[in-house]
Amino acid sequence: MSKYFKYKFKIYYEDTDSGGIVYYANYLKYLERARSEAIYSLGLTNTNLQKDHDTLIIVKTCNIEYKKPAKFEDELEIISSILSKTRSSFTMLQIIKKNEEIISEATVQLVTVNKEGKPIKIPEILNNLLN
Repeated sequence: MSKYFKYKFKIYYEDTDSGGIVYYANYLKYLERARSEAIYSLGLTNTNLQKDHDTLIIVKTCNIEYKKPAKFEDELEIISSILSKTRSSFTMLQIIKKNEEIISEATVQLVTVNKEGKPIKIPEILNNLLN
C-alpha cells in the first residue's frame, strides 16, 4: 500500500536526558502522535471512531530499531505508511528522519477493538480511507 502520512516536530529539553539525548521511551510517544495525526488528516478522530463506530485502535506489537540518537532542538519528521491490513488489524511502518537521514524505524501492528477490548472489523469509513 502506498498511502503515507508525515508529521514534523521539534525536540524540547523535556524530551532529553541530562546529556541532551532523547530518552528512548519518548520515541513511542512520537510514533503515537504521528499515528493520531494520520487519523486526523483523514478527517477522523479517535474520539469519533469510539463514539460513532464503537472502535478503539490499540497497539498489539511494536518493533523499534534505534539507529542514531535524536538530540535537544533537533527537528524530526515521522513518515508513516500502511504495510498491510487484515479484517481487524493493520500494520504501519513508521520512519523517523532527521535531515533526510533515518534515525529510527518501527513496525507497529494495530488492532481495532470495541470498548470491551474484543477485536472487531475495521470500520468501513476507516478501511476505505486507508486504501
